[in-house]
Amino acid sequence: MAIKDTPEEWTVTASTTPFTGNKTSVRTDEVVMPDGAKVTRDYQVHPGSVAVLALDDEGRVLVLKQYRHPVRMKLWEIPAGLLDVPGENPLRAAQRELYEEAHVKAEDWRVLTDVYTTPGGCDEAVRIFLARDLSEAEGERFEVAEEEADMELARVPQEELVRGALAGELHNNCLVVGVLALTAAQGGAGLDALRPADAPWPARPFEA
Repeated sequence: MAIKDTPEEWTVTASTTPFTGNKTSVRTDEVVMPDGAKVTRDYQVHPGSVAVLALDDEGRVLVLKQYRHPVRMKLWEIPAGLLDVPGENPLRAAQRELYEEAHVKAEDWRVLTDVYTTPGGCDEAVRIFLARDLSEAEGERFEVAEEEADMELARVPQEELVRGALAGELHNNCLVVGVLALTAAQGGAGLDALRPADAPWPARPFEA
């Protein structure tokens, strides 16, 4: 038996948007269950995101520490950001985030993994890229603001991030999933066997 997620869509008889924010909204759907009953499901509608696990030649991962108000914590994370435009190419978005948040560029890009962050209450899909062959970006640094103005930047050995994730000391979804996926890939077919950076992404279709 192949273990694989499959598309499916149950009938929606009514849908409203009781809240619309700056970047996301909340939708309420009336959904028909398999037994014919109708129930309501509230969930956050999200444009999608990209994240970048940038691995340098010394086996260190580029991470940043940022305040996250909903959880009232400063979290160590990997560079990430929203898909600002519907149909935006996720690789270009990832390259932009790596430049803006870390002023770094990479020559080798692969898809590390694709995830839904919280499918029980949000439709956010994230593509996590692996970026290698890193170097400092040219030109002026991107001017940051708000929470990003207080960010700390570091390069941390991969094994230390794995240890922190398993010890419950690191909590950011993309960081934890990314470093564990990286470790699994290294112990399996190898990083060069990962999907190419332009691999199809059914959750957020894009133009090449």
